[in-house]
Amino acid sequence: MERTDSETLSAEARDHAENPRNYGPLKEFDGHARISGPRGETMEFWISAPDGIIETLSFATNGSDAARAAGSLATTMLEGKRIEDAGALTRQDLLGALGSVPAEADDDVTLVVAAVRTACNDYQTRGAAAAENTGNQEEVPHSAEGGGAADQRKPGESDRDFEERQKLQSRLGRIRHKLVVLSGKGGVGKSTVAVNVAIALSLAGKKVGLLDVDIHGPSIPTMLGLEGQIIKGSDGGLLPVAMGNLNVMSIGFLLQNQDDAVIWRGPMKMNVIRQFLSDVIWGDLDFLIVDSPPGTGDEPLSVCQLMGEVDGAIIVTTPQRVAAVDVRKSITFCRQIGVPVLGVVENMSGFVCPKCGEATPILGSGGGKRIAEDMGVQFLGSIPIEPEISEAADRGSVFIQQFADSQTAEIMRSIIAPVAALDGNGGPAETSGKQASEVNPAAETNDEIVKIAIPLAEGRLAMHFGHCERFAVIEVDTKTKKILNREDLESPPHEPGLLPRWLAERGATVIIAGGMGQMAKNLFEERGIHVMVGAPSETPEYLVDDYLAGQLQLGDNVCDH
Repeated sequence: MERTDSETLSAEARDHAENPRNYGPLKEFDGHARISGPRGETMEFWISAPDGIIETLSFATNGSDAARAAGSLATTMLEGKRIEDAGALTRQDLLGALGSVPAEADDDVTLVVAAVRTACNDYQTRGAAAAENTGNQEEVPHSAEGGGAADQRKPGESDRDFEERQKLQSRLGRIRHKLVVLSGKGGVGKSTVAVNVAIALSLAGKKVGLLDVDIHGPSIPTMLGLEGQIIKGSDGGLLPVAMGNLNVMSIGFLLQNQDDAVIWRGPMKMNVIRQFLSDVIWGDLDFLIVDSPPGTGDEPLSVCQLMGEVDGAIIVTTPQRVAAVDVRKSITFCRQIGVPVLGVVENMSGFVCPKCGEATPILGSGGGKRIAEDMGVQFLGSIPIEPEISEAADRGSVFIQQFADSQTAEIMRSIIAPVAALDGNGGPAETSGKQASEVNPAAETNDEIVKIAIPLAEGRLAMHFGHCERFAVIEVDTKTKKILNREDLESPPHEPGLLPRWLAERGATVIIAGGMGQMAKNLFEERGIHVMVGAPSETPEYLVDDYLAGQLQLGDNVCDH
């Protein structure tokens, strides 16, 4: 893009371009960001924000007039704002303030917004990151970036780059195993495999992170029923969306509208991926599963370089030759950058008729297996075309959990055996929704007195959670296995997000339900309330007695929407 003439800008934008509020770097600042644009231009912001209120915001750029105008206007708009509000700045906010700007200035506005947001996030993480680095006494693994320990400065490395590398390695040092799911081309079901691998490991009791770095087509939030979730920040960084043992992060959570297109070039994508790895509070994980975009370009290369030592890659393909030949490129890519290939998964390998059982190879057959054998890597298995897989993803549930007794779920569990073997247990536990009796959550927290909430309809458990008449809140002693008290409460007005807060205020720490949607379950888990779904329509005392005895039988989630 050519430099934009200031005469083509609106009057207000032209004024900011000709008289930029460009103070240069602050001598004392609380937050800083330096973002590179697609043409090599840079945008830097410095923030001074005592007590969380922006007192001074300055910037420097070698970009176009439009970049200077956008940066200058951002300083005017955000001074005096809370750091959280400034961090929520959008392109639409800045474009609306600029007025008429050339269409080709879009990259400049995007660069400013990214720099402001990154500086605000740096403000929130700076102090906590230093404390975390000081308190982390574990040996930090060697990094593929520098080939040395994180506390060793590389020749010519700036203070800023050294600090960022330390923070990155501090986060990654708490993750035992790092894996990447790759594909040679799009549309082969890579994200489906990544989601089911992550869920299967979490159901087996592992602490798992799932990172979606498909910048241009993030599908993980939809597949897990997490659309609309808002990422929250804390003093230490960004908090991933929690689903029990699974922590999830995706660019999809940061889009104000799911229809928004992310139009970024390589350097900006690299910065976002670095932030996802270093600024997200992953905590102590057994596994981090990275769902990478298709191909062997910037994103998978950035992920593997930033993560340092990667334990392995799972490569997903479909049977037809046009897809399978790209497996060779993915395998070669892994070998060139030193990432072990755990194996190849062939997805959509054939359609099995539900009536007659005849298998029809709609997309051909055996392409993935032949390529794996030719390239000398393990073939992990074939997943058939099954309507329930796509239906589960569309409604935000996970196939391997929702259809745990199916033959295809069994195939998926066998596919992830090499992954689970990295942790030394030979494979994840069987997870049958119809046969499993969930672990008593009180035993995990050592709480003796627990309050259990049960939705009621005509005196029995209401199978549809959101339409119950009242709740029975039963207080129990988990040590003596006795019911201490029962209180029946009229249900509050049906308002989004009200029930989790309402029950938490009444001391409930467990819910026994017939069915509940994934979004509602996530909201209860955030309040520290453990949800058990698939319970039968029995009286509260009957269900609680089985719960205390460890014999509560749970079936299908009858209301998973």
